[in-house]
Amino acid sequence: MQTAFPPLNPLRTFEVAARLCSLTLAAEELNVSQVAVSRQVKVLEEYLGVILFRRLHRGIELTDEGRLLYEGVSRAFNDIANATRLVSRRGRRDILAIQSYTTFSQRWLIPRLTHFHDAHPRIEIRLSSSIMPVDFETQNLDAAIRAGKGDWDGLHCEKLVDIELIPICSPAFQRQHNLRHPDDLRRVRLLHSMARPTDWQAWIKRAGANVDPTPGIRFESSALAYEAAAMDSGVALAVKVFVKRQLQTESLIAPFDTVCFSGEGYFLTWPKTVPPSPPLTKFLDWMRETMRSEAEV
Repeated sequence: MQTAFPPLNPLRTFEVAARLCSLTLAAEELNVSQVAVSRQVKVLEEYLGVILFRRLHRGIELTDEGRLLYEGVSRAFNDIANATRLVSRRGRRDILAIQSYTTFSQRWLIPRLTHFHDAHPRIEIRLSSSIMPVDFETQNLDAAIRAGKGDWDGLHCEKLVDIELIPICSPAFQRQHNLRHPDDLRRVRLLHSMARPTDWQAWIKRAGANVDPTPGIRFESSALAYEAAAMDSGVALAVKVFVKRQLQTESLIAPFDTVCFSGEGYFLTWPKTVPPSPPLTKFLDWMRETMRSEAEV
């Protein structure tokens, strides 16, 4: 036969009053009147048939029975609070760890990431950058953004956008050098990304230009090459989606119409053995929708 359980509300009131050694402070913590606290303690004392507090001139103190009850009750309420924290989602932040290329992060993801956070404030994005392939077995990551054909073994790959290559330069550089035809690139400095070393060769072949693709300045990342182009240093070859805003504002321009489709794309990847978490699913949906809506502009 189950032992009768004491009334919980008076028990909780007793725990607070005993912990604070004050009916007044207990009333403040519980946001009730001192009379209400005294009434709840009285209910518990009548239920148990013992006196729990000695009323003193300047406060209260536990009786021996009250002290024994408080020791057990305080442990029980702590256990309840800890168990509740373990299972409750109230106030919990979901952590989503993403690895991306530096240029993808700087030129596309970071300028838009606040929109995702506004829509999902409880998802905490932890963004890291690397040009090295991710190792999900050793790195604490949920997903990675990678460039390629989407044929990586053991990874689920969701294409985000195709890679389209276009030359870019500043308007001032275009006016100074009067770039009209791809062959005019022979007269100017080419800006290369060491992260994408074959891009200029591919674009020149696509354009049918008579230009040596090897001379110029080489930068560690495409983002640095874009910055150099914006500062009148030469002509860089850009992934179109990374410079679309600058092309719209004409802070950068594309001096030629030729677009080179590399046959590759950017993909959001995660292990096939691990189903996507709800935060990752929301992040993927947001990236798809953002890419789609910007493509329509």
